[in-house]
Amino acid sequence: MKLWHLNQETSKMSNEIDEYIKRLVNHKGVVGVLVINADGVPIKSTIDNTVSLQYAGEMQLIIDKARAMIKEMDNTNDLSFIRLRTKKHEVLVAPDKDYAMIVIQSQSDS
Repeated sequence: MKLWHLNQETSKMSNEIDEYIKRLVNHKGVVGVLVINADGVPIKSTIDNTVSLQYAGEMQLIIDKARAMIKEMDNTNDLSFIRLRTKKHEVLVAPDKDYAMIVIQSQSDS
């Protein structure tokens, strides 16, 4: 019975995450959203599989490198957010211990 309860809670959390992703995708300029695990594997994505794998792999490298740099500078500190701007896109990354959420936005002409 406990296992069923755990699965029900996991399902509820997954539904909440799906709803959150849907809201993000509806924001003006958002091209895609993906969630990756600590190994850089996409577990949820609103973009093409090939592009998801490419962003996931490359962003995991950036997350790992940034986290290591911050720890080296101050062992009591940790990475909480990355914002990367290119000519075409802005990539927002919210890394956590086990997962990271990546939002890709089109670059607006300000």
